[in-house]
Amino acid sequence: MAKFTHDELKQNLLKAMQDAVSGPVFVTESGEPTHVLMSYSQYQQITSKGANIVQALSMPGLAEIDFEPQRSSVSAKPVDL
Repeated sequence: MAKFTHDELKQNLLKAMQDAVSGPVFVTESGEPTHVLMSYSQYQQITSKGANIVQALSMPGLAEIDFEPQRSSVSAKPVDL
């Protein structure tokens, strides 16, 4: 999985585009991801009709992403029947 800071991306756009052929390239600012660069064929695969979540999640490089969704807090309210 390739990562570039915003400044690195400005200086190495060709390298980032070459890296995007084999998988998504993540662009960060202050250590946090802000953008993703991918090849057009990968984009088409994700956005094409019939694409599903399994296809989207099987894109090369996505397995290395740390994904920790925030826990939702829902408070139960009494129901008056």
